Amino acid sequence: MFICTPSKIVFTAFLLFIFNSSFLIAQEEEYVKDDLLRYNDHVYKKNIKTALLHPEGNPVGFPMIKLDGNGKLHLSFDDLDGGVVDYSYTVIHCDADWKPSELNDMEYIDGFNPNEIETYDYSFNTLVDFTHYQLMLPNDDMAITKSGNYLLKVFVDDDQEDLVLTKRFVLFDAQVSVDAHVLRANSMLKSRTHQEIDFAVGYSEGNIRNPRAELKAYVLQNGRWDNVIKDIKPLYIRQSKLIYDYQDEIVFPGGKEFIVADLRSTRYTAEHIAVLKDDKDRYYMAVDPDRERSGRAYSYRGEANGKFVIENLHEDDFQLESDYIRTTFTLVQQFPDDQGDFYLFGGLTDWQIQDDYKMRYDKELSSYQCTVDLKQGYYNYGYAYVKEGTAAADMTKVDGSWYETENDYYILVYYRPFAGRYDQLIGYHIVNSVRR
Repeated sequence: MFICTPSKIVFTAFLLFIFNSSFLIAQEEEYVKDDLLRYNDHVYKKNIKTALLHPEGNPVGFPMIKLDGNGKLHLSFDDLDGGVVDYSYTVIHCDADWKPSELNDMEYIDGFNPNEIETYDYSFNTLVDFTHYQLMLPNDDMAITKSGNYLLKVFVDDDQEDLVLTKRFVLFDAQVSVDAHVLRANSMLKSRTHQEIDFAVGYSEGNIRNPRAELKAYVLQNGRWDNVIKDIKPLYIRQSKLIYDYQDEIVFPGGKEFIVADLRSTRYTAEHIAVLKDDKDRYYMAVDPDRERSGRAYSYRGEANGKFVIENLHEDDFQLESDYIRTTFTLVQQFPDDQGDFYLFGGLTDWQIQDDYKMRYDKELSSYQCTVDLKQGYYNYGYAYVKEGTAAADMTKVDGSWYETENDYYILVYYRPFAGRYDQLIGYHIVNSVRR
């Protein structure tokens, strides 16, 4: 089956190249096991796909729940090798900068440690077979007793060195109040491109004696940790309120609304999909070629701020009946950039620069391309530019930046009293740059 809408016939040569050359085969590179524990979101095995951690019932939510509350976190992932593997898990308490805290596991875990992941199901009605694993946390076997940052670690059997994946999450214990606003950046040079976050923290003087020394705030844009503004101290104190009203310090590029790719259907091409092919063993899709948007005027459209949701337009069980699609993304550039590299970027890459998502330049197509396996769903994505000699992901080179862009900002307030052994998370607030 080969589906192409009439308006996209101009891409015929481009599409034939994708599906009838060795381009896709080149993506099947030999996998080198990476068994070094990383204190961030990371998948260590090639057969593990679509690893997600979010609040129960909110697939695009920030992985945070309230300590001693009723909320749960939902972990899910697919094993494309199929069959059943005895996967186990544990959690590691971390400080505000994602380094292991001084606590031992007996001080923050109530229950058994480690534990097995016991819930799994097999895919059906799919060309690509997989086993889907799920875990709810906390559960009857493991409860967590301290607030703060945590790393969820999944491994094979009881061998904690045989890593499968790691995921970050946070537990907060509301002891302070947070009020925040997103404004146009005050700086003349950034007023058209950046957003400024001003906020205040209300606290009890009896509980926190030295807020300047004992409190620190972190601000994340759209839940990203890669460009977090951290260790922010209050500008001044007014009665029992800490004021964080800096000029040109708590600012982020507004960016642009993320690009949408609708991979929910394997029967017809949906939004931003140029072609769909079924070769009986696997589905292939090519996303409409993208071009630089930095010079285009800003226009608003609703999206999920870089995240994605697993969905299927034709089946009832999204997790088990959604297939894996080999998907090609294209960024049109007349000439290759010799000063840096482009990467597919967003929630689908865990907001990290990953070699599997690196765009490779093709002279015949005058374009960068990347092909990855994605589960059916509704995706937001963008392109990050990494200048040679740096590690920072710059999304403004391709997309530009506008202060009007809709973004979510997460404010986390950590507390470590004098002689304390770990960072407590005592305040949390989310504020949107458009919605009030």
